[in-house]
Amino acid sequence: MPNLWKLDSLRPCTEVVLAGETMPALFWNGVAQRGPQVFLRQKELGLWRQWSWAQTGEAVREIAHGLMSLGFAAGECASILANTRVEWMLADLAILSCGGVSNGIYPTDSAAQAHYLCEDSRTSVLFVEDEEQLDKALEVREMLPRLRKIVVMDMKGLRDFADAGVIDLMALRELGRVHAQAHPGALEARVAAVQPQDLAILVYTSGTTGRPKGAMHSHAGLVYTVRGYNLIVAQYESDERICFLPLCHIAERIGGAFFAVYTGSKLNFVERPETVPENVREIAPTVFTAVPRVWEKLYSGVTIALKDSSKLQQAAYAWGIAVGTRIADRMLAGQPVSAWPKLQFTLARWIALDNVRKLIGVHRARFCVTGAAPISPELIRWYLALGVPLGEVWGMTETCGAATSTPIGRIKPGMVGPACPFNEVRLDPVTSEIQVKGPNVFMGYLNLPEKTAETFTSDGWLRTGDVGQVDADGYYRITDRMKDIIITAGGKNVTPSEIENDLKFSPFITDAVVIGDKRPYLTVIVMIDQENVEKFAQDRDIPFSNYTSLTRAQPVQELIWSEIERVNRKFARVEQVKKFFLLETQLSAEDEELTPTMKLKRKFVEKKYADRIEALYRD
Repeated sequence: MPNLWKLDSLRPCTEVVLAGETMPALFWNGVAQRGPQVFLRQKELGLWRQWSWAQTGEAVREIAHGLMSLGFAAGECASILANTRVEWMLADLAILSCGGVSNGIYPTDSAAQAHYLCEDSRTSVLFVEDEEQLDKALEVREMLPRLRKIVVMDMKGLRDFADAGVIDLMALRELGRVHAQAHPGALEARVAAVQPQDLAILVYTSGTTGRPKGAMHSHAGLVYTVRGYNLIVAQYESDERICFLPLCHIAERIGGAFFAVYTGSKLNFVERPETVPENVREIAPTVFTAVPRVWEKLYSGVTIALKDSSKLQQAAYAWGIAVGTRIADRMLAGQPVSAWPKLQFTLARWIALDNVRKLIGVHRARFCVTGAAPISPELIRWYLALGVPLGEVWGMTETCGAATSTPIGRIKPGMVGPACPFNEVRLDPVTSEIQVKGPNVFMGYLNLPEKTAETFTSDGWLRTGDVGQVDADGYYRITDRMKDIIITAGGKNVTPSEIENDLKFSPFITDAVVIGDKRPYLTVIVMIDQENVEKFAQDRDIPFSNYTSLTRAQPVQELIWSEIERVNRKFARVEQVKKFFLLETQLSAEDEELTPTMKLKRKFVEKKYADRIEALYRD
């Protein structure tokens, strides 16, 4: 591959960059080694505040001593119910430093869901973000006899609130300062007592097919994994990361927070989920990991912005992206790129493509990563044409994150790469299920020995539930979840994710669920991109009063059908979508239809909209 992106900076690191065999040992060694260097940054009231490693260590020390002053013992569980923010990470590291077990709860979870997770994990201390999350905790507190204390991070609106079972984070830190003076060396003793084989964190699965299951990960597994990540592409203390995905999700917890602890890369926390695009432009991360929903949103933003640009700008972009696409196609085919196309690409970047990269915020990115859900191969090609290598990873909660990864220097769109260098991957010869083995694989499900046993083969391989293929180079391709494969009434096997991914490449479609199991033909449920479809309607003077009326407007229906027809042309007749309907409610992470990573829950959606689905097959 030609050296268009300083590929010499995309090398693995085989040396140990930070000593320690447990997460608290890694962290405290990092504090000692990197003291004055900036570690964390977060925007507050319009200004970026930063924490050095030493300041982070001081805060973690105070919280940890505060927990000990409350009687928090090694092996106990503390849970965190909050959005992604610096305090989440401080609490997490403090819990682990005490020898405790740390568990994250999605801030979008209901009070009933929070109750189940706290009860199942035997939570004794619960950190909550603010008044909204405190209300959930108080609603179920009487049903949690093990819960001794609730710690509130942000007391806004709670100035006059008083409850013996509730303490604010600053007060807990003050207790910690007093405890540290009275018990010097207590925290160091706790950190030293933590063993690699001890349970470190719980990560609960989404629970789309029943109660969430608490996946258990040991300190040894966490340390092994973050060191293993550096064997893919090394990260450095000079790297800037953006932290915005839920920290209770395995991707951000391991690939973001814990990987940054190990490598020393700076973690920048966004203000709010809605400000991610703006914050990305401000931060201009050198390494950017996101879910497909984010990459799709950034692409659609560029597409829509182009419609409002001048004819000259549109022509410059069209020429530039065409140049980039030709080079990307040669690179993807493993073919050399001569001097003249390289010169053209340099000119294309100067004229148009660099402006697009700055609009997105990836102009400093050494490389980018997508994972947690399938992504359209066309989107991978588009970013590559911009000069931004976007590599896919595949993994799951039970594999502690990535189990396969695409080498940045040899991307294959639609493939999730070969096995990561720290684990093994194989295909079941009968079912083609992808299976994984390695020290990164989880310890099992909390309180569910039978479920744990079912998850492993007789020879110790993890059953992932994903069906795939592998090519001659060892690159894996995920075709679908075993339970999601559609078999039509005519006996045709269809992998819905391929169709759905192509649909989501449209700037007007945020998500899609293909239906058709045991049916005569395929149909699809579509969730529109509100911003882009609203602009489409406004530009054409299409009347609408709210989200529902927007989805019902005939020109919008025709717009979405044209996008479906575009995708249909790529597939055989039996794999083409015949009918569709649009979700008429604007969904957010609080809605049951969506997972915390903003994906539509297939089974839930099929059940909730069963009547509308049946109507598609009656008409």
